[in-house]
Amino acid sequence: MRVLPLFALALANLCACSSPDPTYYTLQPVIGKATTMRGRLIKVVHPGLAGYLDRSDIVLKQANFHVDVDSQVRWGEPLADMIGRVLAQDLSQRLPGSSVFSGDGAIGADPDLRVEVDVQRFDAAADGSVTLIANMAIEQGVSHTALASNSVSLRIVDAQTGPAALVAAMSDLLGQLADEMAANIARH
Repeated sequence: MRVLPLFALALANLCACSSPDPTYYTLQPVIGKATTMRGRLIKVVHPGLAGYLDRSDIVLKQANFHVDVDSQVRWGEPLADMIGRVLAQDLSQRLPGSSVFSGDGAIGADPDLRVEVDVQRFDAAADGSVTLIANMAIEQGVSHTALASNSVSLRIVDAQTGPAALVAAMSDLLGQLADEMAANIARH
């Protein structure tokens, strides 16, 4: 009957070696300058996302053809969904009087304008800077007539280190992207 104590000891050792629970992070809306314009119904279409970012683990850094991730540092929801939700919140604050909704939500109304974004890079570099590179487009609602389209490259140079600081810098960059989008929307 020595097998049972040995099994219990092996099981106890296995449990002691388990990894800690991961830490989950979410992007947050940031306050920006409100733009005066007539109210519109604006849909933020589900964002496109570079494949290396489309994961539950947060990409902490990209350098020398290498991507650093930590399996204990994760997004609280799929990154593309979160970017769309936060951009909708950022735009809603910047465009008072307009109703801004995410394409991932339950609202199915035909919008006056559609905002599209394709994120090509969204991470930290070896020098500590945090970068957002994306293409964005603003279209007439149902007709999909292009009103504006451009590439955006945004960067925070001296970002703090660590996952929480990275996510805060990424939230700030999304806010800057929303600033550019709101300015484009106000012109149309």
